[in-house]
Amino acid sequence: MPEPVLTALGRAQVPAEAVAMLVMAADGRAAPRLSHLADQPMNPASVMKLLTTTAALDLLGPAYTWRTPVWVDGPVVDGALQGNVVIQGQGDPKLVLEKLWLLLRRLQGLGIRTIDGDIVLDNSAFEVPATDAAEFDGEPLRPYNAAPDALLINYKSVVMTFTPDPSASSARVQFDPPLWGVQLQSSVPLSQGKSANNGACGDYRARLKADFSDAERIRFNGSYPAGCGEKVWPIAYFEPASYNARAIEGLWRSMGGQLKGSVRSGTAPGVPATFEITSPTLAEVIRDVNKFSNNVMAQQIFLTLGRAASPDSALPASPESARDALRQWWQRRISATDVPSIDNGSGLSRHNRISARQLGQLLQLAYASPTMPELMSSLPLVGVDGTLKRSLASSASAHLKTGSLKEVTALAGYVHAASGRPYILVAMVNHPNAAATRPALDALIDWAVRDNQAQ
Repeated sequence: MPEPVLTALGRAQVPAEAVAMLVMAADGRAAPRLSHLADQPMNPASVMKLLTTTAALDLLGPAYTWRTPVWVDGPVVDGALQGNVVIQGQGDPKLVLEKLWLLLRRLQGLGIRTIDGDIVLDNSAFEVPATDAAEFDGEPLRPYNAAPDALLINYKSVVMTFTPDPSASSARVQFDPPLWGVQLQSSVPLSQGKSANNGACGDYRARLKADFSDAERIRFNGSYPAGCGEKVWPIAYFEPASYNARAIEGLWRSMGGQLKGSVRSGTAPGVPATFEITSPTLAEVIRDVNKFSNNVMAQQIFLTLGRAASPDSALPASPESARDALRQWWQRRISATDVPSIDNGSGLSRHNRISARQLGQLLQLAYASPTMPELMSSLPLVGVDGTLKRSLASSASAHLKTGSLKEVTALAGYVHAASGRPYILVAMVNHPNAAATRPALDALIDWAVRDNQAQ
């Protein structure tokens, strides 16, 4: 390994045996410039998203979109629908609040102000085992721990916006979406004192003393620092099973709509839909997945691959079918025998394993693909955006996917060297001190860029 990389690893107290690295020409026509433990299976953390998104571009195509069909099941008389509204999820990774609002506006555009029946939700396209949101890292309210769902609305999250109002000595609190049946505290007292770290804001979340333990009430037992200005805090809703029903009914009623029935689970009718909402294209979606390492969106794509592998099957997509689809794709496109250990598509796993050489093969395949520009533009640009915005590498000439878990730090992607040559760079660290190796990975990027200098 280059001396600056070894020196930085030494400072982090991480031995070379805990690191796998590979730097090679993107076209694979020359021997690697650097190969260290390249055949050692490692936990790649979120770098696993490269496999999911590359396979999706190849199997689905960059223009692929997800559709959310809606049925109006009954006549509309004097503004009242005499029947049900049925919404069927088909895996859209980006059915965010704005899209839900547009869906409900379409209903109003059909003259519906009151729904005499129910709003029926069909999420049977995916079969996902029940999980404990706290199981992975003990952080159940982090949006990244949200479970995938065929009808994934707004990542099952609530966005709280705090806006100071000094004249009222309080901060207004806005909740999006407004959850039906949940008491939402509309304001919180302002505090003027300095924070413990002598800043005007500090850890405002801790000072709010938020209580999310009751699914029917969100409250704050503390205060909001006036010096913070406006802040936005997203959380995963405490009771995800009821989130869709609460979000849809809350937003529908906030728009002036009435519902005489309830929001419940059910099955879509076997007739053409009244209308449908369409997602952004896959090429757009993977920018969110890779730039910002969005786990639940990656899982939505992962399960979609399982569904696409058997489009005529009446069975829902499952993690097992998604894993099979990725393995079969790898065997067809890269190697019939040397296949990574695939647990899930996001990298939020302790069981995924892939070697630096396998990642290099994946990135070579992607580089030669017609969809290479879509994949590369989805990767964070060093020192510029996404999860690499704060990188201290001296060059912005690299598009790299990052990965980070407890005891795991990883990078993989493309480096555009000073000579004009494109290289593939892969680095994975599996060690208790992995989080301290960022300077070593920055040094590796700088070394890879300077291929026109003595190394």
